[in-house]
Amino acid sequence: MIVDVRQDGQSLLPEYARISIAFEVNEVLDVRRDADSRQRFRLEPRAVAPWVKDYDAVDGGPLTWPTRFDLRHWTFFSARNRGRLVGGAAAIHRAPDVSLLAGRDDVALLWDLRVAPDARGMGVGRALMDAVDAWARSHETSWIEVETQTINAPACRFYAANGFELRAANPDAYPGLPNEIQLLWYKQLSR
Repeated sequence: MIVDVRQDGQSLLPEYARISIAFEVNEVLDVRRDADSRQRFRLEPRAVAPWVKDYDAVDGGPLTWPTRFDLRHWTFFSARNRGRLVGGAAAIHRAPDVSLLAGRDDVALLWDLRVAPDARGMGVGRALMDAVDAWARSHETSWIEVETQTINAPACRFYAANGFELRAANPDAYPGLPNEIQLLWYKQLSR
């Protein structure tokens, strides 16, 4: 698939929000500490009865972001194939109202990455990740951080394949979702 990735503004959000982020969960990842190092983790897949997870149904999705955050520190990316929006990403840098950044200027946060269901597995996510990497480097960050959960095995595999390392697993991050463990992935950027 030929993908044209561009940096966009907040005006992209209505179109961006129409890309489904829902996916079928048919396995979860159990988190284990790696025996070789107390800082490293191993993720072990475990099959579960299939169900659908839709992050937008949980938090309201992209159309609620302007009411919850100051988007002046956000950058949006669109991925198009022959003019059709097939994916998007939202990245954040130096946003004091986003707690995952912890006030650090050397970290960029990949807040959201979504690919249309019929375009998944065709290189759209990789093209968006490459654009986010280039953007983060242009902002002189040392790291890109991304959050996902143990129920999103495809995302975990994607981030690992794109140079991210799992650095934290927080079982108590989502009190309303006791079966989901927050995973924080980091990718060190070379200069």
